[in-house]
Amino acid sequence: MSLNLHLLRLFAAVARSGSFSRAADLLHISQPAISKGVRDFELQVGCRLLDRTPKGVRPTREGAALARHAETLFAAERAAEDELQALRNLDSGSLRIGASTTIATYMIPEYLGVFHRAFPGIDLHVVSANTSDIAALMLGHEIEIALVEGPVEDEALTSAAWRTDVMVLIAAPDHRFAAAAGPIDVRSLNDEILIVREPGSGTREVVAQALAAHRVEPQRTLEIGSTEAIKQAVASGVGVAIVSVATIDDQVKLGKLKVIPIKGVHIERTLWQLKSPGRLDVPAAVAFEGIIREAKAKTPPRVAAVRARRTDPAPRQRHARS
Repeated sequence: MSLNLHLLRLFAAVARSGSFSRAADLLHISQPAISKGVRDFELQVGCRLLDRTPKGVRPTREGAALARHAETLFAAERAAEDELQALRNLDSGSLRIGASTTIATYMIPEYLGVFHRAFPGIDLHVVSANTSDIAALMLGHEIEIALVEGPVEDEALTSAAWRTDVMVLIAAPDHRFAAAAGPIDVRSLNDEILIVREPGSGTREVVAQALAAHRVEPQRTLEIGSTEAIKQAVASGVGVAIVSVATIDDQVKLGKLKVIPIKGVHIERTLWQLKSPGRLDVPAAVAFEGIIREAKAKTPPRVAAVRARRTDPAPRQRHARS
């Protein structure tokens, strides 16, 4: 037998208040309606639930047992409503963010800080992986926000441009490129060890596209799966690398790395937000998206600085995919 929850609510109100009239006032319905509802409920369960007395009503043994379960059930209902309300108001809950490694390490921390100050009750969880892995997490509904270094070709996902990132060539301060009087010839990279990220990395793809556009193919490459490790290898003189300008600020200031301009080459890439069409965004995701979109039109300080230092007048080459 399935209990009619509406009738159970009427019965519980009468049992709690000890009066049909008080229960009617609490539920904002007429006393005849609540009396009929309780009678129908007793017929449904097959026993008397309330004893009528001159002083009011009191639960029978069966009624008292059912009333206890009713209070537990409706307490759980109120708790669920309170939690949903808190989530709608961004008072509590969690937000799972997935970002490819360059973005997770160097770009979104400032946005995380803004979000946390605005919504301190929301727990933040950040997953850092390469572009293809983040796409898989989004497809599996394991994250609510996905920021990557390249659009993903998957019919189940859409890619929306988020912001622009500048890629620069870096070398050790004692490298021969560092002694050049001006921008180097891009073809000189053919004779260098080029340090690259692992397959599936958006950074690796945009570097490969940029060099291929200039018919440059370094004879030797070294694959390292971490931008931090790549920078350490470059600083140690192992080779050169093309990385996001957002990743090198501290090392350049400390004199451990040097940005090497390339004649006629300026690499910009678009960073992307992946979305799952038809999926309902949770309020926390909408709020975080608003924060990162607000910053979209603003030129990041590091990018502005690199553009200001440019000395070659060659037109810029955009590489939308990465």
